[in-house]
Amino acid sequence: MFTGRGATTTTRTSLPKVMITTVVQEADKEKIIKAIVNAAKSSEEGAIGDGKIFVSPIMEVVRVRTGERDEAAL
Repeated sequence: MFTGRGATTTTRTSLPKVMITTVVQEADKEKIIKAIVNAAKSSEEGAIGDGKIFVSPIMEVVRVRTGERDEAAL
C-alpha cells in the first residue's frame, strides 16, 4: 500500500517481463510492429501488462566475424 499526496493506492504485484530485441529493415518495420501487437495483445481492448514496443534507429551494424557492414551484416 502506498500513501502519497493524500491518496491511498494499492500497488499491484509485478508482472513477469520478457524483452525481445530485433533489428529489421525500415521497409518491414510497420508490418513487424503490427504482427507483434497482434500476438501480444491479450484481448481486443488490450490489458495492463500487454507490453510496449520501443522503436529506435540502428546507426550502423558490423558483423565481427567477416567485417561486413550495414545491410550485408544483417
